[in-house]
Amino acid sequence: MRGEYKVPGGKLVAVDVDVADGRLAEVAVSGDFFLEPDSALDDINAALRGMPADSDAEQLAQAISSALDESVSMIGFTPQSVGIAIRRALGHATSWADHTFDLIPPVVLDPAMHVALDEVIAREVASGERPPTLRFWDWDSPLVVIGSFQSVRNEVDSEAAARHGIGVVRRISGGGAMFMEPGNCITYSLAVPASLVEGLSFEQSYAFLDQWVMGALAEVGINARYVPLNDIASDKGKIAGAAQKRFASGTVLHHVTMAYDIDAEKMTQVLRIGREKMSDKGTKSAAKRVDPLRSQTGMTRAAILESFAQHFRGQYDTRDSDYTDSELEQARKLVDTKFSTEAWTHRVP
Repeated sequence: MRGEYKVPGGKLVAVDVDVADGRLAEVAVSGDFFLEPDSALDDINAALRGMPADSDAEQLAQAISSALDESVSMIGFTPQSVGIAIRRALGHATSWADHTFDLIPPVVLDPAMHVALDEVIAREVASGERPPTLRFWDWDSPLVVIGSFQSVRNEVDSEAAARHGIGVVRRISGGGAMFMEPGNCITYSLAVPASLVEGLSFEQSYAFLDQWVMGALAEVGINARYVPLNDIASDKGKIAGAAQKRFASGTVLHHVTMAYDIDAEKMTQVLRIGREKMSDKGTKSAAKRVDPLRSQTGMTRAAILESFAQHFRGQYDTRDSDYTDSELEQARKLVDTKFSTEAWTHRVP
């Protein structure tokens, strides 16, 4: 059995493995990584032979680390990456190539519906009703979407929000507030089985699930990098933030919001935390806008969205999809019974 894992920003690790009596019988690690001294490769293989076949990636990594002394240099890969490759070989972990993804283009909805659809789609991916799914948001009204654990009163100036006709909805994932007006940012959600991030820490899974968008950003002329834990930055500063929710059912929801052309004055009036963030960026003029995607690409928002979708199609197996009537109905019920209620929105006052 063979498994492979490409280390984000590093090298490819491949492992050929046989199992006998519930243990790893033969293990051969290979790849385009660098390893000094050469003899350490034999030590890695020997450390893995005899390990229980149901060992998780961390246990396999620990076996490797324990077998190597401080003189060994692993360049472009890690003990953990070898463990992930073994888990993939044994069918416990999956790679992007193991899945066909549903790709749902931007559909204009009330933004609260998109918050609800995150829960609906994740539930369907867990049950097998949908394959892993990438969907882009589009919306027809302004909204502040706060993280699952944020305080409403600490994040939002309620008087300013009411003055501008901007509501507040709490989402199911953590992270910071999203200031959303029609056309001002680019948001996507990715719902995948937990097997895709098997063996990765929370921090590593953020960068891993956004590998594709780094390439997509490069294609529109932005040199982007991941800034732990959950930010995407360009040479000119932060352009996006990510958030995740892991479900007990075995699904991971990962979504990202990127600034296209945000009204900085309005945002700093509505978001209390936004005032501190904007002051840190040195943005004092009311005429200033937060517009990294627009200013750095010169492209329309629609063109960037299409470019991102095309890049994803070029990287992975996809099928074009849309929301079903049932999904939209489930989302409407969730908006009515959960996401629009005071009990949910103000569960952290």
